[in-house]
Amino acid sequence: MPLSRYMISFPDPARPDTVILHSTRKSSTVRVSQRLYAAALADELGDKERDTLRRLLLWTDDLTAEREEMAGLIDHTNATSTTFAATIVLTLDCNLACPYCFEGHFRENIAMSEETAALLIEYVTREQLGRGRDVELRFYGGEPLMAMPRLKQIAVSLGKAAAHAGRKFSFTMVTNATLLTPAVVAELLPLGLTSAQITLDGTEEIHNRQRPFVSGKGSFALILANLKAVYRDILIKPGGNYTRENYREFSAMLDAMLEAGIDPAIMGPVQFSPILPKSGKIDPHAAACVASSEPWLIEAGLHLRGETLKRGFAVEKMNMGVCMIEIANSLVVNHDGSLYKCPALMGWPELSVGTLADGVGDYRESHCLDVWKNDECLDCAYLPLCFGGCRLLSYMNRGKIDGVECRKALFDASLVQMVLQDLNAGR
Repeated sequence: MPLSRYMISFPDPARPDTVILHSTRKSSTVRVSQRLYAAALADELGDKERDTLRRLLLWTDDLTAEREEMAGLIDHTNATSTTFAATIVLTLDCNLACPYCFEGHFRENIAMSEETAALLIEYVTREQLGRGRDVELRFYGGEPLMAMPRLKQIAVSLGKAAAHAGRKFSFTMVTNATLLTPAVVAELLPLGLTSAQITLDGTEEIHNRQRPFVSGKGSFALILANLKAVYRDILIKPGGNYTRENYREFSAMLDAMLEAGIDPAIMGPVQFSPILPKSGKIDPHAAACVASSEPWLIEAGLHLRGETLKRGFAVEKMNMGVCMIEIANSLVVNHDGSLYKCPALMGWPELSVGTLADGVGDYRESHCLDVWKNDECLDCAYLPLCFGGCRLLSYMNRGKIDGVECRKALFDASLVQMVLQDLNAGR
């Protein structure tokens, strides 16, 4: 009855003769004495100590059974899930002109038609609500609030259909927040709005350069004002998109929110992200991230995570990181009714998995499902945080999804520090 393979252990730098154990499966962390750790390694724990470690998923009664359970975890999740989650691209139009826009090279004034919205409502009502699933949508763009009539059409119709089916309906949005006013929030809350993911790129100077209005005017001040006006009414998840050159300045975004009187305890988790190459092509510029294990990216992630926690803001928990491609009841619906398994793949039409009219096709081979079901991955302590890594990065680097995007180097270099950051922040 050994310690779990899906955990890490390391000496506590702040407390001599103490070892920290962290479960990558449950995200549980515990400090134990060197004596207790030695007893665990020798399988000489008492029943109470063993039961505590077992409850925290730091101990397993059977390593083989644990491995088999992990191998079947996503299949079990797909078989038992009662929720359908979909990202809905309402429009490719946007009132900002961000030079790094992921969809920039194909963004046009194109929006979801009434006919496509009707197909979406019919599909969700029949295939999801009709099969006893709750529905959680995420409206996306472009800027989704530039398509308010379509958003409301979908939300009202599916809200009524869900109530009729005795199921739950809710939605979130990814928005640049320039239109996220108190009046808009008040209008959407009764329809099922629960949260919004917004973007502020570092300092006002950096943000206004990276996220100007189409007119060229800066958007930072308006977004911050809207954020302050609505964050008590709706859960706001702030974030920003950084480069190798400017990530150290991004904590200024958090300072600006604090100076505006925004209470970090009420905010959702902050998630900073590196700028990616534009969808549908490889960006040759070094500022764009194409590998999760790049040393500068690891340093940037740790730096920004630490600065966020120091200021009292929350960060995303280190929960199991299953790619949405692997989740059966998860889809992306493009403005034209084409279906994808990840919004990052929309720039590659060959990776479409179907249409609203025809349904979802077989994407097991094209998207390399279960790529992580191999001995190396199943025996890796980091598997629960990775499950084969990012399929987008695999596609950009190799031109197809044909293997894992291994993140062992990333977690070797960062996970201990992330656990210590959480402990120091009292999380």
